[in-house]
Amino acid sequence: MKDATGAIRLQPTKSEFREHSGPIFMTSSFQYSSAEEAEAYFSGKIEGDIYSRFSNPNTTELIDKMCHLEQLPSGVATASGMAAIFATLSAHLKSGDLVVASGSLFGNTLYILQNILPNWGINVILVDIKDKERWEKAIGKKPKMVLIETPSNPGLQLIDLAWLSGLSHQHNSIFAVDNCFATPIIQKPALFGADMVLHSATKFIDGQGRVLGGIVLGKEEFITPVFDFLRRTGASLSPFNAWILSKSLETLEVRMERHSKNALSLARELESHSGITSVSYPFLESHPDLTLAKKQMKWGGGVLCCNLKGDKSHAFNFINSLSLLSITANLGDTRTIVTHPATTTHSKLSPEERVKSGITDTTLRFSVGLESIDDIINDITDALEKSNIE
Repeated sequence: MKDATGAIRLQPTKSEFREHSGPIFMTSSFQYSSAEEAEAYFSGKIEGDIYSRFSNPNTTELIDKMCHLEQLPSGVATASGMAAIFATLSAHLKSGDLVVASGSLFGNTLYILQNILPNWGINVILVDIKDKERWEKAIGKKPKMVLIETPSNPGLQLIDLAWLSGLSHQHNSIFAVDNCFATPIIQKPALFGADMVLHSATKFIDGQGRVLGGIVLGKEEFITPVFDFLRRTGASLSPFNAWILSKSLETLEVRMERHSKNALSLARELESHSGITSVSYPFLESHPDLTLAKKQMKWGGGVLCCNLKGDKSHAFNFINSLSLLSITANLGDTRTIVTHPATTTHSKLSPEERVKSGITDTTLRFSVGLESIDDIINDITDALEKSNIE
């Protein structure tokens, strides 16, 4: 099945009620016909749901769909995107291990790498996403895991997945990719050699800013430790949220096409505005990695970032002058969102760390929604005029 078909048609076996849309299994546990049957389930002789902390028909449906979309055989669902990141790192790393990661990651991911893992004796090397020589040197130290996100948050920088995958496997490292910005509709890291693919399903997978969720996908040998970790630590996705996210996948392809079309139009408009000093969007003609973007990605995605003329006060004046756009730190919504990363999503980083991630006081991140692009552009250009950014 093609992506759109699988996202719609992969469902659990129908019940005796003959439902067309999959039901919500709001149950914490599952019962057995006998003590012997319970023993068989718990011993693994019979496969099936035992307890919703680690298995439920709704989470299974969501995982099956995501495995289909990412073309990976196994997966687990988590309570949030950060739970997916933390579980992946915690399940695979121990004291003395090394993880090499891009310095251009979501702020909370960087916090875990820099402030939590070192307390457990786990070594971390952060690498400039564009510095190939530094990548080669760091991965030459044989890390247990290599972690990246591409396009990066918020600078929309790219790295060659096939190249980094080959380098990681040359040194027997697990290659993990956060694919939140692109989604499997736009980019399938496994086709370029990724061992594990992670998602904050809270973002484009949900698509309407309603629920939290995370996904970890990969080969069974890499997913089993994550499943065992989650089973015992409890960062579980609720059946209701799993049901919402599974239904959201049914419209993911059509949404991502519209998000991408709107974002490219906005990127081109902003690039021509005198009050904007730079714009970064993977499919923008001026993006330094346009050729790579078109190799790895189907479309450019729904996120772009830009830098305004002026300073922090100019950025705040612009944000406060918007009337249509939402001011929030989320992304991937039907509604267009503006975020000031330096004071929100990446505020816990030092000024030097923010600069390394391409973030200044005038950097803005736009998650471009599904509204009419004319209305989006008009609101932004009006706000630029009201805040005297010319």
